[in-house]
Amino acid sequence: MEELYELECCPCCRGNGMLMHEGGWNVQVECAECGAHTIYLEYDGEEEKAQAEKSVIRLWNLGKVIRQDPGE
Repeated sequence: MEELYELECCPCCRGNGMLMHEGGWNVQVECAECGAHTIYLEYDGEEEKAQAEKSVIRLWNLGKVIRQDPGE
């Protein structure tokens, strides 16, 4: 059975976070509003993918994000 994890609102702007996969080998959580994001975590296979998703969601929910302010 697949576990579901809830994404909190963006710690920067309170926007919606989205789980983003790139190329089938890495994942991050990114804000749809301001672009703040977690680090990318790489994975190889379904088991590693599930663990990487869980890890980036945890980082997001703890507020551990990278953001770029306007003008930087």
